[in-house]
Amino acid sequence: MGLPPRLALSVFAGPARSCVLGSRTAARKDWQAKSRRGFSDFYMQPLFDPELEESPFFAPKGRSEPTCYVACKKLAKNLVRNLLGYHNPSRQLLLECNPGPGILTEALLRAGARVIAFESEKTFIPHLKSLRMHLDGLLQVVHSDFFKIDPRHQEVVKPEYNSRIIFKDLGINPVPWSAGVPIKVFGILPTKLERRILWKTLFDLYSCESIYRYGRIELNLFVTEKEFQRLIATPKRPDLYQVLSVLWQVACDIKFIHMEPWSSFSMHNENGSSENSKLGESLKSMKQNLYFIQLTPRRTLFTEHLSPLNYDIFFHMVKHCFGKRSSPIIQHLRSLSTVEPIEILRKVRIKPGETILRMYPHDFKRLFEMIERSEDCVFKWVYDESLEDIVL
Repeated sequence: MGLPPRLALSVFAGPARSCVLGSRTAARKDWQAKSRRGFSDFYMQPLFDPELEESPFFAPKGRSEPTCYVACKKLAKNLVRNLLGYHNPSRQLLLECNPGPGILTEALLRAGARVIAFESEKTFIPHLKSLRMHLDGLLQVVHSDFFKIDPRHQEVVKPEYNSRIIFKDLGINPVPWSAGVPIKVFGILPTKLERRILWKTLFDLYSCESIYRYGRIELNLFVTEKEFQRLIATPKRPDLYQVLSVLWQVACDIKFIHMEPWSSFSMHNENGSSENSKLGESLKSMKQNLYFIQLTPRRTLFTEHLSPLNYDIFFHMVKHCFGKRSSPIIQHLRSLSTVEPIEILRKVRIKPGETILRMYPHDFKRLFEMIERSEDCVFKWVYDESLEDIVL
């Protein structure tokens, strides 16, 4: 990608354990011994985030959530138009997650698209493969759950969940980040795992790992209204504005396509049809609509001062700020960095007394890059040794 090398690296000391090491960070006890500037005692506190806590990768049988599929041909037709646009369909590679009965798959193939279907349920595989024989377009079927590939903190990954192996077998090669969108992904996020998947995808995106190893992969997803509102939240909606909002908006151009009623989807569980599924009944009774959104990674996301090698420090800075929303930003900076905060805030035109609820997502990026750009100190960031015990 031609990204500049950075000195601060994230080192995982074991499953679900992390600390920040490198020549641009320092342990608080070492920094305090050298510092004579009388910083505030508003020290950086490890923030527990339940959304980052990992659960067992393989759920016991009978406990997995029913999978949601496109059931309406009219919706499938509209999705084809949204996904393919006016481009030559044969040039656009689409990864479809859990297509199930293949209603959208069939519509995409009829339009001449190249489709790779990631299907986790064996019963649908024969039908999906049969579509390849009867319709135009190129279809490859992979027996795997796309949302479970490349699990974090797992040393041994089964081949069917390893993107390196899967993409190599499919003949997919990496492209530069500065290039266009090489692959589009379509999927419906499982309701119970929705937030966890969004967090895991963020880590993959900023670190250029998993699917983002192959370029700026565009996600086209159906999500619940609750998560959609969180993703697009700004300081104008302080009740919804959070770390997830900042990190996704900094990383991607988020486009709302349309809202779809629950009646356009069907559900399937391990026992077959989900007509009696408690989850299906609860969602239908709520008449919950799903929001179709497009998440396109920004070409300008990575710079000389924010890269896949120091993104974890950026994550921690944002998390720390949201840990105490009502505290002035200058107090957060005195806790997080050895760089003179008044001068940094002046350069980014943020008032020292402002709280994070008046800062928009890209203000956080500008602030982080300005600190990284500073030449005042060798050690720019401070961490507590207790950070090593944070469970991600």
